[in-house]
Parts: sequence; structure tokens; C-alpha cells
Amino acid sequence: MKVFCLLFFKKVRERKIQMTTRITELLGIKYPIIQGGMAWIAESTLAAAVSNAGGLGLIAGGSAPIDYLRDQIRKTKELTDKPFGVNIMLMSPNAEELAQLVIDENVPVVTTGAGNPGKFIAAWKEAGIKIIPVIPSVALAKRMERAGADAVVAEGTESGGHIGENTTMCLVPQVADAVEIPVIAAGGIADGRGIAASFMLGAEGVQVGTRFLASEECQIHSTYKQLVVDAKDTDNVVTGRTTGHPCRNVKTKFAKKLASGEMNGTITPDEFEEITLGSLRKAVQDGNLEEGSFLCGLIAGMVNDVKPCKDIIEEMFEQAQKLMNK
Repeated sequence: MKVFCLLFFKKVRERKIQMTTRITELLGIKYPIIQGGMAWIAESTLAAAVSNAGGLGLIAGGSAPIDYLRDQIRKTKELTDKPFGVNIMLMSPNAEELAQLVIDENVPVVTTGAGNPGKFIAAWKEAGIKIIPVIPSVALAKRMERAGADAVVAEGTESGGHIGENTTMCLVPQVADAVEIPVIAAGGIADGRGIAASFMLGAEGVQVGTRFLASEECQIHSTYKQLVVDAKDTDNVVTGRTTGHPCRNVKTKFAKKLASGEMNGTITPDEFEEITLGSLRKAVQDGNLEEGSFLCGLIAGMVNDVKPCKDIIEEMFEQAQKLMNK
């Protein structure tokens, strides 16, 4: 396996670790960690907090109005002078507008999901934007490298939200073997052990979503945050398989009802789409347990407290350093 992960650790003061990889050099960040672009969740407050803590914060594009996203980008610039990015879901109806918005607003980094960003890459590169697609397979990783991507996020099925079928442990080393550009591991990473394991698999950075749900700066409803903190290893369910867009959720009565209805045929794909329309917003903003989809990764059982993003990141990389030094 090709391993490009040359790590240099520097103890700059207690609990502060400097880790250099091609990802930190590419993005101009202190720690090789990207915050997941979680729709309706990843906004300016969270993105700026992660960037100020030394990672790369992301604003989620999703299907939000362009005026709102423009405002979030500008607010992030007010809250941090560090690099940040925007995640673009290519299946969103406003993807074309958002692809132009990141150019107009001089966003330094774009991550993409749910599609092929090929038609936007030339314009983004001309604007000096770093491009990091999220990919679920080796084939798509190779395709993105040929198209000019600067790195890829190899995301395993352990992740929250939209998922593929390949696990992180299987996907990451195969992608690392297949491409020359840096690989970022995602799915099931919430502490330094996950970071160290990712580097052993050939990654040069990690993307973390679920752990940041339980950060002080994350603006989700308190009910949502508490569900993540209270979750056990089995409090997880996948819905949406019949629609072709499976999503991983906290196991609530609503989520179990959806999954059961899909399995026994009492909920058709069209009915599923109708029932879940706006359900993520209802979870994030209202904490609505009856109609909300609380998207969350399998690793939630390891998330037991709420902390500032800075503490989360520093603790993760302190633990990773100790493990890597062994």
C-alpha cells in the first residue's frame, strides 16, 4: 500500500499538538481534521469554531436559499480569519447557484457529495478553490482524481446522514492504494483512536461529523444534542433504502416506524418522501421527536459529553499522538 502520510508531531504547549500532513499543507490548517458538512447543522457558528480550533470548518449548502448561504459565508468570515469551506450536495436543486456563489464569495475550499462535481471543477480551480469530493467507492475516487480534485474524503457507511455500503476500514485503504492525491477518512471517527487507525489505513486526515453534534458551538436543538449524548451503540437505524437515498439516524420511534414501513411495504417510496419532507429541519430547529429525522453516525455511543470544539479537537489529537508514538 502506498503510504504518503509523513507525520511530524510538535508539543507546542500542554495538550496542544501540531500534526503535519499533506492535508494540513493543502488547506493551511493546524490539524488534519474537517468538520462534516451536515445539512441544516453546519452553519457559521460551528464552522468558525472548528476553523479557529485549527481544523477546517464547513458550511452545509444542502437545499438552503442562496441568500441564506451567502449570509452564512460572510458571517463565517467575520468570526474567523482561518480557512473554511462549503459543502455542496450536488443533488440539490440549487447546486448550480451554489457552485457560482462559492466563486463569487471567494470560499477557499469546497467539498461535494451526492453526485459528480466534474462540470464545476474547471471554474473552481480557476478561482483558486481547493476541491475535495466525498466518495463512497474506489471507482469514483479515481474519477475525481482524473477530473482534478485536490483530495478525496473516503466516507464509510458508519457515517450519519446519506451513506454508502462500504465500511470505513475497507474503503480507506483501497482508495489510498488507488489514488495519488491525499485521502481523508470519514465514518465512525470520534476520538484519537479513530484518527490513529485512519492514518494506519493510509489516510492523511479525517472528517468528523457526529462528535461535533455534541459541541457547545453546534446550534442544534437541545433535544437533538441530548439524543446524541445518550445514544448507545445500538441506538441507530437506516431509513430511505427504498428511495435510493439511505440515511443513518438516531433510533427514535419515528425513525423505527419509517424503517419498519419500508421493510414490510406499508410505506411506499413516494409516501416515504412525503412523510420525511422537512424532517431534518424539524429535528435540528424544533427537536421534534414525532416528525424529526435526527441524523447521526454509528459512533454516537462513544460521544458522552458536550465540549467546545477546541477541546474536542485537541483531546483527539493528543490521544492520536500518544498512540502513534507507540
